[in-house]
Amino acid sequence: MTSHNPAPLPLEQQAALGSGADFWSTKEVGDVPSLVLTDGPHGVRRQVGATDHLGLAGSEPATCFPPAVGLGQSWDARLAGEVGAALGVESRALGVDVLLGPGINIKRDPRCGRNFEYFSEDPYLSGRLAASWVRGLQGTGVGASLKHFAANNTEHDRMRSSSDIAPRPLREIYLRAFQHVVQTAQPWTVMCSYNRINGTYASENHWLLTQVLRDEWGFDGVVVSDWGAVQDRVKAVAAGLDLEMPGNGGTADRQVVEAVEAEELDADVVARAAARVVALAAKAEAGRAAPVPAFDAEAHHALARQVAARCVVLLKNEPVDERTVLPLDTARSLAVIGEFARNPRYQGGGSSHVNPTRVDIPLDEIRALAGGADVGYAAGYTTDGSGDAAALRDEAVGAAAAADTAVVFLGLAAHQESEGFDREHIELPAEQLELLAEVVRAQPRTVVVLSHGGVLRLGPVAESAPAVLDGALLGQAGGGALADVLYGRVNPSARLTETVPVRIQDTPAFLDFPGEHGHVAYGEGLFVGHRWYDARDIAVAFPFGHGLSYTSFAYADLELSADAEGITARVTVTNTGEVAGREVVQFYVAKPDSSVVRPPQELKGHASVDLAPGESERLSVLLDRADLAYWDIRGDRWVVEGGTYEVRAAASSRDIRATGTVEVTGDALVLPLTLDSTLGEVMATPGAAEALGALMPMPQVAADNDVLGVDMARMMASIPVGRLLAFAGGAVTPADLDKLLTQLNSAQA
Repeated sequence: MTSHNPAPLPLEQQAALGSGADFWSTKEVGDVPSLVLTDGPHGVRRQVGATDHLGLAGSEPATCFPPAVGLGQSWDARLAGEVGAALGVESRALGVDVLLGPGINIKRDPRCGRNFEYFSEDPYLSGRLAASWVRGLQGTGVGASLKHFAANNTEHDRMRSSSDIAPRPLREIYLRAFQHVVQTAQPWTVMCSYNRINGTYASENHWLLTQVLRDEWGFDGVVVSDWGAVQDRVKAVAAGLDLEMPGNGGTADRQVVEAVEAEELDADVVARAAARVVALAAKAEAGRAAPVPAFDAEAHHALARQVAARCVVLLKNEPVDERTVLPLDTARSLAVIGEFARNPRYQGGGSSHVNPTRVDIPLDEIRALAGGADVGYAAGYTTDGSGDAAALRDEAVGAAAAADTAVVFLGLAAHQESEGFDREHIELPAEQLELLAEVVRAQPRTVVVLSHGGVLRLGPVAESAPAVLDGALLGQAGGGALADVLYGRVNPSARLTETVPVRIQDTPAFLDFPGEHGHVAYGEGLFVGHRWYDARDIAVAFPFGHGLSYTSFAYADLELSADAEGITARVTVTNTGEVAGREVVQFYVAKPDSSVVRPPQELKGHASVDLAPGESERLSVLLDRADLAYWDIRGDRWVVEGGTYEVRAAASSRDIRATGTVEVTGDALVLPLTLDSTLGEVMATPGAAEALGALMPMPQVAADNDVLGVDMARMMASIPVGRLLAFAGGAVTPADLDKLLTQLNSAQA
């Protein structure tokens, strides 16, 4: 490829650069090479024969790392970067130029069928993990495709439905993680979603793809469509789409050419889109030439096991007979129960489905670490409804009673949650809960291990079992990782990235999910996830950020300071237990006296520390000033409100260990005064009282005046000044008031 300037290319070739040659590759046009894009995000799904976007046809073997639902629970950006780098090495080995990931849509409702591909209910955490993943991947010369842009939070009617969202939650919740990744990690591509946003398809949304993504955030890469997301290619190109996938035989290319020739589409827009695809090809060419390590399947499997162990959340670990059930004792016999121990559920279904290089079987891995202890097994249930449920349950209960400890694997099968449909509830199968209850009656020392892609109602599990491990989906090495945690070779340190509700009716979007008649109303506004439960003071089964350890930690001496960069929080963390461990320290910020509606607290920073028993370390974490801002709908921009902020160092959103306050200098926000400005807003402007009084004498009303049974001063403060003309008897004209407001605005400028 000798030139990266598409200007000499004729219009037909420029248009051809904007769509795929087939399902996974772009066209070779002139000296612009073809590129290969393929599904991720937790493994490379490289199809070489039959192709599809649903995971139906086979693909080349690749490492299946923990999907985002698992990886997110690590709260470890460095580890996410290592996974990204390993995926880059495998992409290079398999001839892939752009890996389609990461997915960073917010987990608005636990029933969304694709939640296993997303990191969290929280935009701060999603953005930090995804940015590191992107940097790791692109450091190998392989491009990322940040998806699904934007507000793709349900699978129901996903190719048509409109996500109807007010400006503040759209900016503060659903776009914020995308903004962070774009501005800090510069992904090569951004993938627009299927759905509409406030009535306009993402692929045709000029506000989203051009005003926000490019003009505000500075994105200079390629906007690629989700596969089949383009309804009208001409409208999409005009809005800012660069590459339609998959290919359609050139039909849409001809439509673009004809629209330019008919002067219905600006030729410069087509040229810019083509130039971006050419620039992407240049990056890919350079990436193909950059040195990377050879793909070592065994080394990557070992990394996958290390990562998966970091993703296991210890939800509960209470003592039985004065001794906690976990970690397991190799001197005690064990009954392993559950179909998932023999046939693990380790990834989600659909376009991200990876053909793993190998799969660790939990039962085998447990036996490998059990030493000389006897490890029995009973299926306990089936995932397809076959078999004699009572007989399976009786066998499992007998095995549990005969052993010193029982480990029961529970969860959801692939057919119960997947891309393409949403769940109708968050229940575990009834036969699994009945099995657990009977096993615990026979064997009080019982551990539950959970496998699932979406949040489950865990009240019945937590009430029955003294110990619970949440594995979510852990990838191909999850079986070994679970054995490592069960036997204490790894001290669990993961944290929940979603709140576990007591019941589905408590969830923020319960009444507005999944939508109807092509519209999804985001009626909960800003109050997504932990923000909702805190604001409503709702009891939860397990809070956001929760996770236990085989050791314990203490926090002390929280110190706060603020400057132009943000708030710096310093806190000392001490391992007060008897084994080495890792603590994830979370920082929540509150502005109790805010002038705008806010959640009671929001996650704005975190850090982790590995400590030996008795060891202390002083952490210093910057809470970025940009993350303190809210979206002001009057000025249509981000604003940091000045005043006192409360910062809470915590082990979860509901386990606050230390609290302090700090003064933050706010941003100036000068809003122009208009005839629609209230009397209170105008009077708050310097010099306004005198000027308005001279133009239009106002009645003197004491603050405590209760004429007509109301506070007259407060009532008058809410009246738009333009409405006062009705009480001026013609003595003041609109022009007079306009002139005054212009003078006041000039004085503020």
